[in-house]
Amino acid sequence: MEKKLEETKSNDIGEIKPEIIEEKAIEKEIVIPETPEEAPKIEAVPVEEKRETSWKPKTSLGREILEGKIKSIEEILHSGKKIMESEIVDYLVPTLQSDLILIGGRAGKGGGIQRIPIRITTKMHSSGRRFRTSSMIVVGNSDGIVGIGRGSSIEPRTSMEKALNKAKLSVIKIKRGCGDWECGCGTEHSIPFKTKGKSGSVRIELLPAPKGVGLVADNESKKILKIAGIKDVWVRSFGNTRNRVNLILAVYDALKKLYLYEK
Repeated sequence: MEKKLEETKSNDIGEIKPEIIEEKAIEKEIVIPETPEEAPKIEAVPVEEKRETSWKPKTSLGREILEGKIKSIEEILHSGKKIMESEIVDYLVPTLQSDLILIGGRAGKGGGIQRIPIRITTKMHSSGRRFRTSSMIVVGNSDGIVGIGRGSSIEPRTSMEKALNKAKLSVIKIKRGCGDWECGCGTEHSIPFKTKGKSGSVRIELLPAPKGVGLVADNESKKILKIAGIKDVWVRSFGNTRNRVNLILAVYDALKKLYLYEK
């Protein structure tokens, strides 16, 4: 019986001829293109296929987006509808970026202040001191969409999550252009005209700059300008600019006023 089983197994498997192996190897031979035109083109996957479908909208605006009636964030911003869900921005702007603003400070090693992204405040109670943290986040897609948010909580991570959600709900579309007489290239690398913003004692002036100048501003103002998609601009600041919260709010106010003369 054992011999018969061995015979049937060997017959089922069969012998592989070396000629067949050579033919298959020739068929699967890799051809390296000599020029870029001969290289195979990779088709990009549409953004709609990459979007998550696990989100369940709670507002009528969210349901319209999920049904496909609204396809871009610009349609919502131009219509004046209020965004009540942060998932709407995540769904329509898949390239959204975020950055923390250094609004807090602590004593440095050699004296002075070391800037940190968390501001810690204390409140005295009968039971002792109670600490609370706050943070500020800027979001944008480096292509004209920008928003800021501030959150506070006992835990730093919770305050950051609140700030991120508020920043997504406060996104705006800014107007870009080339308003400098020295350049006149017509591209959207700067702002179209001079604009001003104010928050508390801080006043900000944004002036258009020619190509190659860059962002002539402090490090924190650069974060919001860069994430908004502005590459060249001059910034003039007045007042108590050490207060980073008022400084960023003033820059945000100046960016909002770029649509002041829009018809």
